[in-house]
Amino acid sequence: MSSLKEEAQAYEPKRTLNITDLDRADLSFPIETRHGENKDGESYTYKVMVVNEQEYRVAWTVLEEIKKMLALKPDLKFVKVTKTGEGKATKYSVALSE
Repeated sequence: MSSLKEEAQAYEPKRTLNITDLDRADLSFPIETRHGENKDGESYTYKVMVVNEQEYRVAWTVLEEIKKMLALKPDLKFVKVTKTGEGKATKYSVALSE
């Protein structure tokens, strides 16, 4: 059994990365819904892809782009997601990746 001190020293806060942090995204990986609260106390939902027990946030616009790509290529297996900008000015680009 460990002490509170040992647990505190070993603690690393859980961090959600972004899908753009992956070399490529496997479309077969599971997606889960998470709930959060902004600084004003308003609740919101967001999607994460779980890879090796690490969560990667998936923007709604990325899901829209992948849906368009799947309409053209239903057997698509991988995509590469990149971003430009920060905060509300963030723009995502989705490209084929094999």
